Amino acid sequence: MRIAFIIYDGMTSLDFVGVYDPLTRLRTMGFLPDLEWEICAHYGEVSDSTGLRFTPTKTGDPLHGYDMVIVPGGIGSRKLIEDEKFIGWLRSGTSCRFKVSVCTGSLLLGAAGFLRGKKATTHRSAFNELQRFCDKVVDKRIVDEGDVITARGVTSSLDLGLYLCEKFGGAEAKDSIRQQMDYEP
Repeated sequence: MRIAFIIYDGMTSLDFVGVYDPLTRLRTMGFLPDLEWEICAHYGEVSDSTGLRFTPTKTGDPLHGYDMVIVPGGIGSRKLIEDEKFIGWLRSGTSCRFKVSVCTGSLLLGAAGFLRGKKATTHRSAFNELQRFCDKVVDKRIVDEGDVITARGVTSSLDLGLYLCEKFGGAEAKDSIRQQMDYEP
């Protein structure tokens, strides 16, 4: 399995790291030894909403070769929903089996057209904004619509990461990773 973790200016770091940490442990703890990932950005170095900098491993490359694309939220998402170049780049992941988001990352999935006819969630403060992109906004921690999985607010990124660990690695993997992280949801 190949994962593209999307980063962009103005993202919320925990949205990214909260799902990144448990998922990458699937490989480092031996549950999915063939798991691969890249940190993908549309352009070079990225800063989160507080100025913390991230350097992508892939810049501007199309996203079609991945099995899963994961998009964090953050204040920058609201600007990017109107950025045709960024949304076009995100659409290059249309063939990816799974499109996943944390918080307002769902607005970006929606702007790319991935939420049409689907239920989705986001941070409660963005429920009204999300409505235009999906069939129904759901007030749940994680909404799994098969090929699209959305998580509510920033701390849900940890729960989403563990949810995905179970989905792809099984209950034993999820429990082992949760214990290794010392996380008690």
